[in-house]
Amino acid sequence: MSISLLESLLKALEFSPDNFELRVQIVKIYMTNLNFDEAEKHLIQVLDNSPKNEYKYLLAKCYFKQSKFNLTEVILEELVEKSNNVDYLELYCYCLIEQKNLAEALPIYQSILDIDKFYTNEDFESFFKVSTVNTESDFIDNDAVTFLKKPTINFENVGGMEEVKEEIDLKIIKPLLHKDLYKAYGKKIGGGILLYGPPGCGKTHIARATAGEINANFINVGINDILDMWLGNSEKNLHEIFQTARKNKPCVIFIDEIDALGANRNDINKTAGRTVINQFLSELDGIDSNNDGILILGATNAPWYIDPAFRRPGRFDRIIFIAPPDEKARESIFQIQLQEKPVENINLKNLAKKSKEFSGADIKSSIDIAIEQKLVESFKDGIPKPLSTKDIVKAISKMKPSTKEWFGSAKNYALYSNDSGLYDDILTYLKIKK
Repeated sequence: MSISLLESLLKALEFSPDNFELRVQIVKIYMTNLNFDEAEKHLIQVLDNSPKNEYKYLLAKCYFKQSKFNLTEVILEELVEKSNNVDYLELYCYCLIEQKNLAEALPIYQSILDIDKFYTNEDFESFFKVSTVNTESDFIDNDAVTFLKKPTINFENVGGMEEVKEEIDLKIIKPLLHKDLYKAYGKKIGGGILLYGPPGCGKTHIARATAGEINANFINVGINDILDMWLGNSEKNLHEIFQTARKNKPCVIFIDEIDALGANRNDINKTAGRTVINQFLSELDGIDSNNDGILILGATNAPWYIDPAFRRPGRFDRIIFIAPPDEKARESIFQIQLQEKPVENINLKNLAKKSKEFSGADIKSSIDIAIEQKLVESFKDGIPKPLSTKDIVKAISKMKPSTKEWFGSAKNYALYSNDSGLYDDILTYLKIKK
């Protein structure tokens, strides 16, 4: 279709703006010419008056071509609920793949094959074949409790936390870039860093980003992955995790809620609990443990419960306080969280000021609350309504910072159980002079 035809149709539309069939033809020409932005504008006008599935599908394609995958998914979720149209399912599958949501994408592909036995798609066949093989090979063995992953985020995806990034950069990133220089000074590459602070302030997020920054393997370990009711199995699970990391260097091991695993041995009555802690200490710096090239990141909300032996040099010798994000960081978090979401006239500075003392999780929750309200409005016609600053501020006003309760407890430890100055960062944050 030529440009001259498009110009003719646009002129005709000026005299007949309510001619939606004409507007749809213009949309198709724009899409053929890869001008998806203009196609989107016309489609929204069409859907305001004629919310047909075929028009919604065209809008979903426009969003997809502009990499607005969240918007694409919102529309397609509704369409595939109402219809088994292969075109809808195919685009939905592509959308999920782009968002790296393979767990949902594979069943969609399988449903397409169930509907159309002659359906072929080289992209899907090649992708899911590779994905399946990789997923199976990622497991340690049949008794494994964890698996390796390659994070898709790095420090650019972390709002604020500049001091934390610098600390990790010095501890793990620079050593990997300048191995010979560090070895000349007798410095090992790797080690342990303990992250502590209020829940929801980005301890897990910064751990994933660290692995992504150096393109390292990442092992995310929960307490349930290690602790076992049978005697000796917990120690075995812990050993297997470290052995897997040693075979796949560089590697980041992230252990969440590490206080449950490394509790003070003086507070533990059962021998089984002590043997797990001893095994952990042995894995960190035992005679047979070669952890060069491995970074162990531990996260806790209660560092005062951890056995002091874990803080000796060569183990978790760096302890970093992860404070709630400051105003600049909150602005950055809002910007990251609102990416690919339908927004209009967003004042990030205003949102950052209104969300004082909010954690990163609180910020995400405020956006979710605002989205829920917009979804109620969008259910009427199936078209996503854009979020505004007013919507999010309203959601913020309904919340209280989740960090306040944590600081209530942490302040007591920082004031009265802080002989070594370990928790001075808490007092600095609270602006308390000891």
